[in-house]
Amino acid sequence: MKKLLTAFVGSLALASAPVAISAEATQSLKLAYDADPVTLDIHEQLSGGILQLSHMTFDPLLRWSNDLTFEPRLAKSWERIDENTMRFTLREGVTFHSGNALTSEDVRFTFERLKQSPDFKAIFKPFSELKVVDETTFDLITSEPYPLLLNAATYIFPMDKAFYSGNDKDGNAKAAISKQGSTFASRNQSGTGPFKVTSRQQGVKVEFERFADYWDTASPGNVGKISLTPIKENNTRVSALLSGGVDFIAPVPPTDLERIKNNPETSLVTMSGTRIILFHMNQKRFEPFQDVRVRQAVAYAINQEGIAAKIMKGFATPAAQLSPAGYQGHNDSLATRFDVAKAQALMKEAGYEDGFTITMMAPNNRYVNDDKIAQAVAAMLARINIKVDLKTLPKAQYWPEFDDRAADMMMIGWHADTEDSANFYEFLTMCPNSETGTGQYNAGNYCNPETDAMVDQANVETDLDKRAALLQDVEKRLYDDAAFVPLHWQDLAWASKGSVKIEPILNVMNFPYLGDLVVE
Repeated sequence: MKKLLTAFVGSLALASAPVAISAEATQSLKLAYDADPVTLDIHEQLSGGILQLSHMTFDPLLRWSNDLTFEPRLAKSWERIDENTMRFTLREGVTFHSGNALTSEDVRFTFERLKQSPDFKAIFKPFSELKVVDETTFDLITSEPYPLLLNAATYIFPMDKAFYSGNDKDGNAKAAISKQGSTFASRNQSGTGPFKVTSRQQGVKVEFERFADYWDTASPGNVGKISLTPIKENNTRVSALLSGGVDFIAPVPPTDLERIKNNPETSLVTMSGTRIILFHMNQKRFEPFQDVRVRQAVAYAINQEGIAAKIMKGFATPAAQLSPAGYQGHNDSLATRFDVAKAQALMKEAGYEDGFTITMMAPNNRYVNDDKIAQAVAAMLARINIKVDLKTLPKAQYWPEFDDRAADMMMIGWHADTEDSANFYEFLTMCPNSETGTGQYNAGNYCNPETDAMVDQANVETDLDKRAALLQDVEKRLYDDAAFVPLHWQDLAWASKGSVKIEPILNVMNFPYLGDLVVE
């Protein structure tokens, strides 16, 4: 199943709550990720980092378990009322960090905000209403039968309506969502989660403290304080763990897996991954990419097997499509197509035998070896006379550029947020539509209404065999049309001191459930 590596998010959280830590939560954790939070607004950006932060400082209605079933969280139960309606019952006695009590109105407030979020609205497109029944009961209603209702519900992290309502001291709406500027929600938080943010220095450190009134008293977690330090450089991050400077790191670069595994003082956990790494070719920005032969030439010029073997050190699976094995849309007939001679012939046929110059952008601390991958792709394209002006940026600077579609080719990695193939298409290949949110991360501006209609059909098809056939057909059409350049599915790796028991809290989604972490 497709899950996610990440970013992380935040800005400055200030939601008052009791400061005492329970007697059991006495351990401290020094955590090093490759980047720190860029916002505290959990609806500002749909990314692995946002979701990691969400699971630390908020709680979802339900969450994925390690065997990919649903585990009740703030919703203690749910039942089907009719083909379009699922009724949820909230746990009683849950409070936000502010001290406000959780009710169905908070969930409705959150649902309506998700429907307004540029990044999340596509996930909630099938939903017509969240109807409050009483303080602890509500109905989640879709406009048509929807096979992924519970999948989507894992992305509802109830927000504190009273805390986020009204205006801030400058007269701006506290509920406002913006990627362009500072908002109340990007600087302040009041969640129900196991931790609250107590201080933050961008690019330096984020401090978390256990929420003394956390509802999940059955959690085994005994961590009272967490210090998150961003360490961009892989070698420095690994050295910090091996020297004892930090207790838990992610990601672990492929070149250091054996080094950590063979160290008696550290533990290594790895999982096969399902996050696709790819390049978009911007047809709106660069006219030659409107020619399918040029897009196919680019696809034939890229050696996915070589990248996986040499750059990723085998810690990746070469990809020819979006859907990994095990997803409904995975099409076994599709294979990687590295063939330089074929690529050169296609360029000649399209009238570009002498090539052209393009701009390319990629992050340099978002995905494993992202900058090295981009350099390799640029070198491969030179073999078909495509000269690449490459620019790599830290992810905090990269995402605004990505949102602006600032280069002819741009890298992105994607985890299917609903653990389903259709999510790839909705965000990465469907015609960009700011009203519905589809195509929100389609930096290629690729648009095929026919395949979009097939995705829409699959999203209301409850016969799983028919649905799989539709999604597999979509993959084949995108492959033939060279809608994007798939590279590989990225594997996952985490490492810690031996006393930090990370394995039980890890999952293929790469949302560590740090509230349940035990440190001996």
